[in-house]
Amino acid sequence: MNILALESSATACSAALCRDGELLAQSFQCSGLTHSRTLLPMVNDLLKNCGQTLEQVDVIAVAAGPGSFTGLRIGVATAKGLAWARETPCAPCSTLESMAWPLAHLEGRLIVCAMDARRAQVYNALFLARGEGLERLTPDRAISLAELGEELKNFPEMKIVVGDGAQLCYNTLREEVPGLTLAPVHLRMQSAWGVARAAEELVRAGALVSGAELAPVYHRLSQAERERLEREQNTKFTIEGDRKHV
Repeated sequence: MNILALESSATACSAALCRDGELLAQSFQCSGLTHSRTLLPMVNDLLKNCGQTLEQVDVIAVAAGPGSFTGLRIGVATAKGLAWARETPCAPCSTLESMAWPLAHLEGRLIVCAMDARRAQVYNALFLARGEGLERLTPDRAISLAELGEELKNFPEMKIVVGDGAQLCYNTLREEVPGLTLAPVHLRMQSAWGVARAAEELVRAGALVSGAELAPVYHRLSQAERERLEREQNTKFTIEGDRKHV
């Protein structure tokens, strides 16, 4: 089974091609260019260099969220475009689970996945490394750093933080949470290989979707949507206040 995986949920962008669980090739870029400029060329070069075509891809996997709103939209739109015409099934992978898979070999470690969600929050999930697998301990969520710190104090295991928010999480919590370490730099950022590995679990679970059904999972409203709701709420209070004085 050939899995083409895409990761554009944060600053880094990557694409990978895996066959029957083996990584054939991966392209990774963290240059500051927008993913709309880098992702498709990565995919084209990756397939060409591997002597493969889209017709030979069995599953298209993508980090579907949480993450950057723009990055998720680019990744999901790219996956939909590649899959739709050929009716290739898609794997909408949790970004957080995907970033945990490269650390699954650290058996017994608590993997703390962290993406910077701004406003003193991180997108987070906790996993226990089981050597060949992962045990999910929490759902994907947006949580404050303070709440996460209190929760981590309840786990006696050694803890390793991974993701684009790992440094922020480590710097904020290292003095209050015992046993907290940073994942090594080469394993810290999100990667398409992790997405491909997470996709294997969705294949086994029969949880693939069509290109038409594929959609991002944001986990919270964007800043623009929050501001719009706040304006509407303020307008409502103003109108109701005016009515009381009529």
